[in-house]
Amino acid sequence: MWLADNWKDYEVIDTSGGEKLERWGSYILVRPDPQVIWNTPRSDRRWKQKNAHYHRSAKGGGEWEFIDLPQEWTVDYDGLTFRLKPFGFKHTGLFPEQAVNWDWFSSIIRKAVSTSSRPVKVLNLFAYTGGATVAAAKAGAHVTHVDASKGMVGWAKENAAASGLSGAPIRWLVDDCVKFVEREIRRGSTYDAIIMDPPSYGRGPKGEVWKIEESIFPFLCLTTQILAKDALFVLLNSYTTGLQPAVLSYMMQTALTPSFGGRVEADEIGLPVSANGLILPCGASGRWIGPAAL
Repeated sequence: MWLADNWKDYEVIDTSGGEKLERWGSYILVRPDPQVIWNTPRSDRRWKQKNAHYHRSAKGGGEWEFIDLPQEWTVDYDGLTFRLKPFGFKHTGLFPEQAVNWDWFSSIIRKAVSTSSRPVKVLNLFAYTGGATVAAAKAGAHVTHVDASKGMVGWAKENAAASGLSGAPIRWLVDDCVKFVEREIRRGSTYDAIIMDPPSYGRGPKGEVWKIEESIFPFLCLTTQILAKDALFVLLNSYTTGLQPAVLSYMMQTALTPSFGGRVEADEIGLPVSANGLILPCGASGRWIGPAAL
């Protein structure tokens, strides 16, 4: 398992009864987590001293209970600053487990930037609030950030500004990811790396339907048409039950290695739990590393 264990401003303190107790900077949140199927004693006093609690509803969804939490605050990670705010369906605007992937691809980008005479171009698809975008930009890449939500792209711009990257070479695009890639194919555009964090289900700006089980493999194959011949990496994240590491590995081996060579690796990603030293699983990632990056 790949662990996001370099955080100072974030911590999973404890887990029990379908919920996790977290520290985000100086604030304590309790949020649901479907992986937490065990019931263990809630001995840490912060279970009762939380700043906010997201309560799941038996009918689906849920709502926040705010006790003492600002509308917005920030956390830092390795020179990056992220603006957080609680919003629909338990989220805060950041997936801290992805830091393990930021560290991984940032080292590849930095090495490529130091040896390349041209910009290292990274495409971030389904880019959300831009965690991967700002990490890649800080490492020296020219980033194209694509998400179907105008609000999420605006939030990502705020994260870039907070991280001192307002002037970084980032293209911000509100677009359907599939349609964007199709246009890039027609334009003859290529990228040195592609990051994608597709939702299980979603709709594009014009109502385009995305179902990951049906859509992800054809889309992965489509993106290979805009991948440079000497590409560095492709990162594919999944939070969908059923898309396990072996499935990600199989897809990437099939779509990428026959034409590009390189190596594929895939694993669960996770966060350490302070109370007991155990690991909370948080989805899976597949990584293709091109020959140029090996």
